[in-house]
Amino acid sequence: MANGLHDSLAVSLRLVIMGTGPFAVPMFEALVQSRHQILTVVTRPDQAPPGRRPQTNPMRVAANAARIPVFDPAHVNDPHSVTSLRALAPDLFVVCDYGQIFSSELLSVARWGGVNLHGSLLPRHRGASPVQWAILQGDCVSGVSVIHMTASLDAGAVIVSRETPIGLRETSPELEQRLSEIGAVAVLEAIDRLQSETSNAPLSCDTVIGKRQDSSLATRAPRLTKADGIVTWSLSAVHIERLRRALEPWPRISTFLRQSGKAVPQRLVLEDVAVIDSNDVFLSDANAGAGAGTILRADEAGIVVACGEGTVLVIRRLVPEGRRSMSAGEFLRGTPLCPGVVLG
Repeated sequence: MANGLHDSLAVSLRLVIMGTGPFAVPMFEALVQSRHQILTVVTRPDQAPPGRRPQTNPMRVAANAARIPVFDPAHVNDPHSVTSLRALAPDLFVVCDYGQIFSSELLSVARWGGVNLHGSLLPRHRGASPVQWAILQGDCVSGVSVIHMTASLDAGAVIVSRETPIGLRETSPELEQRLSEIGAVAVLEAIDRLQSETSNAPLSCDTVIGKRQDSSLATRAPRLTKADGIVTWSLSAVHIERLRRALEPWPRISTFLRQSGKAVPQRLVLEDVAVIDSNDVFLSDANAGAGAGTILRADEAGIVVACGEGTVLVIRRLVPEGRRSMSAGEFLRGTPLCPGVVLG
């Protein structure tokens, strides 16, 4: 038994790597250093708004550096794409941060189908933005899951999962970087498990490798939009602070300041905020019943704003529209604010 396991793990698999964003890069680099053969990297075409030059996506950069061929179909499920990938005779698709859902026909091209590295502890946070939603929902723990892929979004059996605590001030980029590194090791482990449990035999459509997900526990993590970054001050300060960390580096969170004599309100990107104890804030009689979004205090220490549920937030750093990043004190020297002004 031990010899059989050792022999199966000595076999080099023919892999097709599929990814676009930076989350996939550590996984790809680990596979380049592994015993396996990478046939090609499938990535999304580089795109840009009209009139702008497209930027090369992170996986294309990594593939070029490793001198691995790149295939970038607009639609990976198209017959031409499926035929091109079938001609490579891959053993396994290894997918991460790619951006398209695979058809059953495409998955059948590889002898063992595909595995997907996802940035959450599935079935929690299925979707395109799991790292952001973990922070936004106030999760204490996040992690990665490597699943055996199906045609349904993030619904395959979990082969390997690894968890890690979320820091109290951790932002999406910081957590995503840590998870990508944890995920690289998890993918190698998942491939080893596939080999050891299948003895390198092709998988039938009924074969389940790993633990089936309980779909009743599934939560969604849809892609966030620019509109999600507009602060609703009736939310609690805790929620707004999470939103600030979750929406870095895009779209970031912002609010608006109406100024006397100006028809258009000024947009303020909130770069650093913190929840403070409302009992620590000196409230005058005029501000005691202040509504959400009302400035309670504004000085060198920050701009203190009333939020929903009786909570209070301090803005410590911001980016006024068309200007550079600055501390709240620097902003106030050019734009004095009095208690009672309402943001939003």
